[in-house]
Amino acid sequence: MSSDKPEKEAKPKKGGGMMMKVIMGVALLGVGGGGAFGLMAAGVIGGGHHEEKKEDNKPKLIKKGEVDPFEVKSGDAKEGEGAGGPEVEGEGGSEYRTAYYSFAEEFTSNLKQSESLVQVALACSTRRDGRVLMWIKKHELAIRSALLEVLADTPEEDVTTMEGKDRLQKRMTAAINKVLNQTEGFGGVDAVYFKSFIIQ
Repeated sequence: MSSDKPEKEAKPKKGGGMMMKVIMGVALLGVGGGGAFGLMAAGVIGGGHHEEKKEDNKPKLIKKGEVDPFEVKSGDAKEGEGAGGPEVEGEGGSEYRTAYYSFAEEFTSNLKQSESLVQVALACSTRRDGRVLMWIKKHELAIRSALLEVLADTPEEDVTTMEGKDRLQKRMTAAINKVLNQTEGFGGVDAVYFKSFIIQ
């Protein structure tokens, strides 16, 4: 009899060990499932329906007649800068309104490999909301510097022909948008215009 008891005690120990393994396995699955649920809730794995859409904060195109929530009022700009008088929209042309920004001071620079100087008064335009105009005003110092670099890198033959002036306008537009992209994450300037253009 004494020999039967150790055998009976040994059997329950094996069963108990097996039961413990099953309980641990279920517990690990529960923890693993909880972890996976946590990751899904955080949007790390699967379940794309939990992901929040990022709001597009880029300046929007403003259609004619639409209210611009970021409109630069005439009183907000110094004379010669930013917004002009009340806007009157035409019926033809682009479906988007165009807003202009005039730089108050002229730009004067030497030309590339030349003794000639160029002096220009500039304005630029955007079809986007008023944030673009606000950013131009905010970063005007950096923009002026970039535009002066463009002028200094312009050969004399580019300022004496229509094709050259057109290329210069495009380079200036790109320079403004580069500054705005670096500082605000978005450009938005469509074109640069010459208000006056003097070569000396």
